[in-house]
Amino acid sequence: MTHSLKAQNLTRKLEGEIPVTLVQDINLEIKQGEFVAITGPSGSGKSSLLYLLGLLDKPTQGEVILNKKDTSNYSDNKLARTRLKEIGFVFQFHFLLPEFSALENVMLPMQRLGKLNNAEIKKRAEELLISVGLKEHMHKVPKQMSGGQCQRVAIARALANDPMIILGDEPTGNLDTESSKNVQNILKDLAHNHGRTVLFVTHDPEFAKTADRIIRLVDGKIEA
Repeated sequence: MTHSLKAQNLTRKLEGEIPVTLVQDINLEIKQGEFVAITGPSGSGKSSLLYLLGLLDKPTQGEVILNKKDTSNYSDNKLARTRLKEIGFVFQFHFLLPEFSALENVMLPMQRLGKLNNAEIKKRAEELLISVGLKEHMHKVPKQMSGGQCQRVAIARALANDPMIILGDEPTGNLDTESSKNVQNILKDLAHNHGRTVLFVTHDPEFAKTADRIIRLVDGKIEA
């Protein structure tokens, strides 16, 4: 089965005295193995679109189609379960639990999903950390690692439940040039060599240029 992520007429409005439209009438499809950037000025709706596609927020109208399934009628429980199983998130801030080691942080999503036993979970977490070059650091807590290393732990954690879709919100936004390149290469490799669908928001024009295609948002609409 090919995995894809599709938005149909996706709109998100915030009601209030002065209603705000975050994204308006978005239609797009990201196919399996694609490495796609979302760019645009601040406040153009990039993160809002990513959160809708990642089922972290619900549209005012329109649908998010995940692997040919319309998610618009999913219950909150089903949305949470779908996110846990099918989507991996990497944010600008790694959001690792500070009191847990790298290994324990990567084990957490698998423990929540409950499909593997503890020995299998530990083995997979170790393999993921080795795959992002952190063999020597798996027993360190976040404050003992650099920002780039923490972000690689966050990528390993995003991959824990073997999701086919990886969403990044400014995943290199807090990193120095070398760490940024490292994270970019890992994400690109996941798309091109491991068949993941990778979609990321970035302000960095150099990072955007490495994408297979760039979706530019302006005022909540796709400009190009």
